[in-house]
Amino acid sequence: MTVHKKLMQARVKLLDTKLEKSGHNKFAGYKYFELGDFLPPTTRIFNELGLCGVITFTTEYATLNITDVDDGSMIVITSPMAHAELKGAHDIQNLGACETYQRRYLWSAAMELTENDPIDATAGSEPPPKPKAEHKPKAPPVIEGKPGEWQIKIDSKTDDIDVWADVVIEAAVMLAETAKEPQHVTKIYQVNKTIMDALKEAKKDRFDQLMLDFKNIKDKLTEAQNG
Repeated sequence: MTVHKKLMQARVKLLDTKLEKSGHNKFAGYKYFELGDFLPPTTRIFNELGLCGVITFTTEYATLNITDVDDGSMIVITSPMAHAELKGAHDIQNLGACETYQRRYLWSAAMELTENDPIDATAGSEPPPKPKAEHKPKAPPVIEGKPGEWQIKIDSKTDDIDVWADVVIEAAVMLAETAKEPQHVTKIYQVNKTIMDALKEAKKDRFDQLMLDFKNIKDKLTEAQNG
């Protein structure tokens, strides 16, 4: 069986898993696939069919190599690299955001996952109403946690509260993922409570999601610690 035929079988098998989109673009009013929605079942399907997918990055391209482990034949999917610049985030956080997006796009292309199709765009009898700018809170210009270890400093250089919330969540999650012990995650929250309170007041739903992300990271660290 050729690598192309195996990939087609993998796509069909993935269709049968009835994937759900957990990503939600509230501004445009559509949902999208996040890596966690489709990568675990894709990995299992690849293992069953004898396929292996490996992503590499250079300064110019992100590349997904799909290899048939039986005969070594390969399908190569590439995407030009782009620069992500999240205001208030460290260089390594910007790099991580860029690589995360590239991974999602490459796997979406490989598995022919549809994003923002006509069903998404026309869901409901009318398009979602545009938010009224006059009721939208402005983002704090500069906000930071207590000085010292685990401090986050956000300087988003924007009045857009949604962009500001994205920066806060990106920085907080990436910092939490560097934690080695469960109590470190709690410490990150405590040190940066000023930022957390501002996020909770401005975007309660985003704050709740961040707390869930923190809990998941903390639970994994606890399990690893007890294991």
